Amino acid sequence: MSLPQEVIQYIEDHSDETVELLKLLARIPAPSGHEEKRVAFCEAWLERHSVCGVYSDDAKNVIIPFGDCGLESPITAFLAHSDVVFPDMDELPQHIEGDYLYGPGVGDNTINVVHVLMAARYLAQNKLVPKRGGVILVINSGEEGLGNLLGCRRIMETFGDRMTEFYSLDGMGGEVHAMSVGSRRYRVEVRTEGGHSYGNFGNRNAIVYLASMIETLYQIKVPENGKSTFNIGTVSGGTSVNTIAQQAEMLYEIRSDCRESLDSLDHHFQAVVTCYRLKGIEVNVELVGERPCKGDVDADRQQALADRAAEAVRSYFDLEISFTPGSTDCNIPLSMGIPAVNTGCYIGSGTHTREEHIEISSICPSQKVAFDLILDYFHL
Repeated sequence: MSLPQEVIQYIEDHSDETVELLKLLARIPAPSGHEEKRVAFCEAWLERHSVCGVYSDDAKNVIIPFGDCGLESPITAFLAHSDVVFPDMDELPQHIEGDYLYGPGVGDNTINVVHVLMAARYLAQNKLVPKRGGVILVINSGEEGLGNLLGCRRIMETFGDRMTEFYSLDGMGGEVHAMSVGSRRYRVEVRTEGGHSYGNFGNRNAIVYLASMIETLYQIKVPENGKSTFNIGTVSGGTSVNTIAQQAEMLYEIRSDCRESLDSLDHHFQAVVTCYRLKGIEVNVELVGERPCKGDVDADRQQALADRAAEAVRSYFDLEISFTPGSTDCNIPLSMGIPAVNTGCYIGSGTHTREEHIEISSICPSQKVAFDLILDYFHL
């Protein structure tokens, strides 16, 4: 759809307020699993602006329902995740340089949360109702890292059998993800007898065996179907320079946009673990995160959703649209056969770094993208 002039005027008239709201929200710490301060802020902000029916669930999702969201009604969902990758529990830093607002998490994904808040207020103030069934706007938890898509999983548990279409507002403008990248994440611990570096020289060193395991894992040739990757994200272990390490561990991740290739990588990983156990080494493996690949989704409906997202971005940005697979909240509905698309609504750089920043001048047009997608489901 093309936004009516009065909606465009509303967004432009409130552009300064949007920037101030972003600056406020972006300072609030929200590592995955600890989004409660942002939950409280968003609930209070929505109440202050007379948005009714708002509630949060035990997964730390803030849910804003519109229309008929009863047990028999079809549901369309718009999600923007509140968590950031940074572990800070104190106020997050930020500063402005020219047209750039700097701050960890300011783009991924705080700006899109702000767009959802502003859209919810507009819908409530104008008493707009969905064209069909119910629409839920959700500020969800647990999208990043080992959050393992907790918030989205809970939303799909609650509404999944009624969900007809699903949008995730996440990432930068120009990116449209209509295919999911599946992943499995493992914590791998190696334990040996260890001992004193001089007195017990010759005892097995857990670090050495973990390093050998890593080298073995990196010898794999990735499957040719789709795009597949693997990575050792962290390594730790040992006690001191004069101690033969008894324990060492790593975080290991495999990814693929093809389910069969993901299974192939996983089979190789399990075979390597078995091999080292046969050496008499204690190897403990814990699955700490899993994102499913795309299931059986109606191709025409999925394409229509992707085209709709691309159309909205093109309406307000002169950008070449990148249709690529992604690892987002959409993984869950796509795995269940529900059409879902993820698109970004800002221009910036430095995602997942302390130097992350967004162009302030892109905030207003990016909000138009979000409003365009959401208001398409409402009577105007």
